[in-house]
Parts: sequence; C-alpha cells; structure tokens
Amino acid sequence: MKIRRPRRSRRFRPADSAQQIVGGFLLAGPFVVTEEVWTLARDMTAVQTFVTIGIVFAIGYATLYKADTKRDPDDEQEIAGVPTRFISLMCVSFGSVAILALAFGAPDTFLDTVESTRESAVITFKAVSVGAVFSVVGAATADSVFSR
Repeated sequence: MKIRRPRRSRRFRPADSAQQIVGGFLLAGPFVVTEEVWTLARDMTAVQTFVTIGIVFAIGYATLYKADTKRDPDDEQEIAGVPTRFISLMCVSFGSVAILALAFGAPDTFLDTVESTRESAVITFKAVSVGAVFSVVGAATADSVFSR
C-alpha cells in the first residue's frame, strides 16, 4: 500500500502571472504586426470570432489542467468557481495582444481605410482574438514549465 501525502492547495502567486506574461507577450508579438492577421480579422464573422475565442479557452484549459498532470483545477484558488490561474491566463492571453496592438499602433496602421471608430474597434477585437490563440500557448506553456 502506497502512502500519499494529502494534497495541498497550490496558491496562485504573482510569479505565476509574471511567467504567463512573459510567455504571452513572447508569442503575441509577431501576430500583432502581421497584415494578414488584420485582413483575416476584417473578414471574420461573429461566429468565427466566438469560435476563435472558444479555441483560446480550450487551449488554455487543456494546457494548464490536462497536459500538466500535476495540476488539478479543483485544488486551486477560485474566483466565482473558476480557477484563479485560468482567469489570469485568459487576461494575459487577450491582454498581451491588445496591449501590443495599441502600443505598436497596429489598428491605425492596418485599418487606415476604416471610416468608423466602431468598425475599427470590432476588427481590432477580432484581431486580438486571433493573436490570443498563439499568446495562450506561450502563456500556458511558460506557466507549466516554470511552475514548482
């Protein structure tokens, strides 16, 4: 009979967010400044956008809790029933792309022919969702690789 130590709840620390941020920004950068991403975003439907967002959530969850067998979402701190680590991952994945897009002036560069501010915001949202597919891979991988 194998004796097991009781599981301890893994506390989510600021260092965990820092790891996610490094990974998220690392993979987000190239997609923010690619004209093809902005052209693709311009032509995406609402359904395609929400499917893309769903893909980001699925990749994030699978990387954190399915690929890393040492981590259990039920043992982690939660906010409204959702693991804090996962919430942080989603904020980093979408946030890093949005921050880089605005810092680099990508919407002004790639959407210079768009006349309405609302349309520009919608296309930017779509482009951020595309970039987040790649950002979440970097953020979740960094969190899993560098976690204790």
